[in-house]
Amino acid sequence: MPPTLASLVQHSALKLTVRAGADRLDAPVRWAHASELPDPVPYMEGGEFLLVTATNLDAENPEAMRRYVRRLAGAGVVGLGFAVGVNYDDVPQALIDAAEEEGLPLLEVPRRTPFLAIAKAVSSAIAADQYRAVTAGFEAQRELTKAALAGDGPSELLCRLATHVDGWAALYDASGAVVAVAPEWAARRAARLTPDVERLRERPAPASVVVGDTDDRVELQSLGTGRRVRGALAVGTGAALGTAERYAVHSAVALLTLTTARSRSLQGAEQRLGAAVLRMLLAGQPDHARAVAGDLYGGLLDAPFRLLIAEASAPPATASLSEAMEAAAFRTGEALLSVPEGERLVVLAADGGAAVAACAAYAEAQEAHEARPPREPATAQEEAQVVVGLSAPAGPIAVSAAYKQAEQALSVARRRGRALVEHEELAAGSVLPLLADDAVRAFADGMLRALHEHDAKGRGDLVASLRAWLAHHGQWDAAAADLGVHRHTLRYRMRRVEEILGRSLDDPDVRMELWLALKATASPATPEP
Repeated sequence: MPPTLASLVQHSALKLTVRAGADRLDAPVRWAHASELPDPVPYMEGGEFLLVTATNLDAENPEAMRRYVRRLAGAGVVGLGFAVGVNYDDVPQALIDAAEEEGLPLLEVPRRTPFLAIAKAVSSAIAADQYRAVTAGFEAQRELTKAALAGDGPSELLCRLATHVDGWAALYDASGAVVAVAPEWAARRAARLTPDVERLRERPAPASVVVGDTDDRVELQSLGTGRRVRGALAVGTGAALGTAERYAVHSAVALLTLTTARSRSLQGAEQRLGAAVLRMLLAGQPDHARAVAGDLYGGLLDAPFRLLIAEASAPPATASLSEAMEAAAFRTGEALLSVPEGERLVVLAADGGAAVAACAAYAEAQEAHEARPPREPATAQEEAQVVVGLSAPAGPIAVSAAYKQAEQALSVARRRGRALVEHEELAAGSVLPLLADDAVRAFADGMLRALHEHDAKGRGDLVASLRAWLAHHGQWDAAAADLGVHRHTLRYRMRRVEEILGRSLDDPDVRMELWLALKATASPATPEP
């Protein structure tokens, strides 16, 4: 604790007596300073214990003393020490009344106590307090370092930090999600700060900001060694941080930043291992893949998983998706195999797990953002939207098929303007939306062009007759009745279709191609929203 007026009064060698402001002696003293200036305020910084003998003061003038004391209190002076036996034998009543009126502590300094002794007492107390703070800070640094090196994650480090600051602490990942918090009761408080963490993330690291409400004062510190923020630390306390607490927070920031950097290096090694495992799975070597995966990815291969392929015009966009999925997997303890491939990202994630859910949420947020009218030009990263194709649940022996499924889903997502398409949508849905592809439309137009040209010359209605005949599975009577013509007329028209196209309607492949061509041209499919 820094020295206070109360501690100076209790100092047996100083013999100070309280003459006014006895209820405000707990104010901390930043320095003791002697001045005989009528107005020393321009030279004050606040927190001083001012010592005077009233050489240049009209100390018995009530109005002059009221102005003098009011100026001192307004400048942040915490107390006034008046030496008796120099210019005045007693403390003037006008000064006592002014001090009481303003609420400024007034201490009587006996003649045998030099101002230098008071200054030394304050200086010694300040030095002792700083030494205690530095010692406590170093002790906190040692404890936090031990916690960081224990390898149990950030939880223990946050617990010790919260104890040192007598408050709470929370760690956020790069997406702004809470990774760990201590004590547990602060989880809701930490979650409410996600918008503040997101705003902090937009500033180059290192950066900090203080936020506060009726509950506490929270200091947010970014984590990262470059311009890119890798996470954030929140520290909540009931008051501003002291010197010892500041040492602890700075140590925690440094340790968490180093841990993050180390995690990035390990992540690079894990990605190289993951790439090797993925190559083996795609090559149909699940046993070799399991052996290489070891404990890192072995659990992922023991249960159904999904394979997803994400693609964007700029790598930062897929990196953001990867971070969101990694953060979700980290919070739930899931294994996640993530392999960047240039502008693409290939991921194996547990079926029904948090990482797949995070991918779906990312895609949903992206589509919602695109649906809003733009208020300002988009940044390069915002324009580089992610498109994702997701396979059906698969196992190690079916990774090659899952990769093809994800590729197909990705292709459909691009055509439909969707952020995410699952393979199940293709298997369970209609093939008709796929006919909107320009290549399919061009093929259909070419296949039916001769029939349309025939009908345009008024020589019959071959296209409508073909559609009715195919719709009724080649049943002559039903198709003729639908068209309102005799069945012999319909037979004649179908022979003309075969002659014009040079293909036999007895061939099921020909009938299938003609039916799809009619669907693609007569009522163009509309991509799903």
